[in-house]
Amino acid sequence: MLHEFITMNRKELVDLCRAKVTERFAPSEVPTAVNHGAPMLPKQIAEILRREQLTSERPVEVAKPTPTPTEIGGAAALHGAELLRLGYSIDQVVHDYGDVCQAVTNLAFERKVKITVDEFRTLNRCLDNAIAEAVTAFGSARQILINGQAQTLHDRQKGFSDEHRRLVDIAI
Repeated sequence: MLHEFITMNRKELVDLCRAKVTERFAPSEVPTAVNHGAPMLPKQIAEILRREQLTSERPVEVAKPTPTPTEIGGAAALHGAELLRLGYSIDQVVHDYGDVCQAVTNLAFERKVKITVDEFRTLNRCLDNAIAEAVTAFGSARQILINGQAQTLHDRQKGFSDEHRRLVDIAI
């Protein structure tokens, strides 16, 4: 079962994800590792897979936003905002989560572990939700940063304008 495979190989999966992140950067630019979001995702996915294994009925899911906050979503939101702070780009945020899927499927393939359609559907749903939350948090944090910079610029321009007006008055 996929949840057992992920649980037994969690450290290796996280290491594979970190190696993929490192491959996307030049040697001198490798970013600081963070320990939430994508690194926590295998454990969270394994728990969801384990819980879903206990029930045989699954509704056919239509793509829709997650109605309530989830553990995966919360960690992904924190992760997305942190990656912005560390200087990541939005594509790197998305790839960070895509790496989890690739690590799980590649390692399962190497070890000849079968993944059922139902398990892959759950894995994909978890990753979709995590990506959506991380990107949303990244965008929100970026907008807050931009708004702060705009306010600082506005304040500086106002100060410059006031000083300019004062100097013109003195000159006149």
